[in-house]
Amino acid sequence: MTDSPTFFEVFPFSLNRQGEELCGDQVKILRTADRTIVVLSDGLGSGVKANILARLTTEIIVTMIRANAPLEEVMETVVGTLPSCKVRKIAYATFIIIEIQHRTGDFKMISFDSPPVFLLKQGRLATLKTLTDSVNGKQLTIAEGQLERGDFLAAASDGVLYAGMGAASNFGWGWKEIGGHLERLWATEAHIAERLVRGVMRKTESLYAGNVGDDATMVGILARHANRLMIFTGPPKDRSRDERCVERLMQFEGRRIVCGGTTSNIVAEYLGQIIETDLGTLREDVPPVGYLPELDLMTEGILTLARTLQLLRECHGNPNLLPVDRNGAVLLARELLRADSIFILAGEKVNAIYQNPLLPQSVSIRRSVLDQIVKILEDCHKAVRIEWV
Repeated sequence: MTDSPTFFEVFPFSLNRQGEELCGDQVKILRTADRTIVVLSDGLGSGVKANILARLTTEIIVTMIRANAPLEEVMETVVGTLPSCKVRKIAYATFIIIEIQHRTGDFKMISFDSPPVFLLKQGRLATLKTLTDSVNGKQLTIAEGQLERGDFLAAASDGVLYAGMGAASNFGWGWKEIGGHLERLWATEAHIAERLVRGVMRKTESLYAGNVGDDATMVGILARHANRLMIFTGPPKDRSRDERCVERLMQFEGRRIVCGGTTSNIVAEYLGQIIETDLGTLREDVPPVGYLPELDLMTEGILTLARTLQLLRECHGNPNLLPVDRNGAVLLARELLRADSIFILAGEKVNAIYQNPLLPQSVSIRRSVLDQIVKILEDCHKAVRIEWV
């Protein structure tokens, strides 16, 4: 078995300034086939104005990077676009850009008027060597490095560092204190980007003593093994391709799921095994799941997929908001949200039963349901590929 690829898990979390509905910090994440780009911008002030400034900054950066503009050109455009406040003599928005190459883990960080990033190498705070460059008369801080599995990289807005400032004998907890807190979290918490970021932000909120004085954001990136998932759903249009599809499923290195009665029978026949059905998972709107030893989950097809789509919409990408129930749709939704990369092998053969006009239109076309699921997963920053056979 070959080693699974490294995945760069990204999790952002923000605290709004007390009394503000909108956050003046913005995080935007862009994943392509070969790289992950994370942008954090802090708009001047707070509220609507700061939110617009930060959002504009992240949109410009990500749009240009998506168009494969060189980073140097991106910097010139953003720095040239952002004016400075004539009263406070500071930029209207600051930003940090982190670009990670998936194949090597090499990263580049470009910072404009932002706090230094935090890098944990195997749980210990490390210092990045930086250099400075000037673009349109404004100074940028640049650093490069490599993220290996078990490394954690985080960027924060100054609202995190200044938490507690002004309290008696407390002038903000500062970069070193936050780094030390991250080390302690690493030693005690599960190594998940969300746990580490939330741990810092809980402490930040407590230092503000319930009155958050500035927008505060941290975005963390954890390098770890990728959680890979493959779904085989729907029989191929050409029956001669059945065996090859099952072989691809069995050779897949990751979690394996089959959706569909006919598809399940194809797999069972290939393996020479009998499907066991768990009637305890039967619900009014979701058929029961089945079992084969080589699979991690086996469900019915279109009805379960349609209900899964509904659950994904309702939980907004948060697996903690899924119903506490053990049925095929909940189990499938949870698998999808836990996965980092998802490959769907979808058969194009039409099942005549789903053309019955008495059935809801939403379950009449497998392609439509799958396309909607893929869109939601991509919005959750999953790497999703679907192949029709």
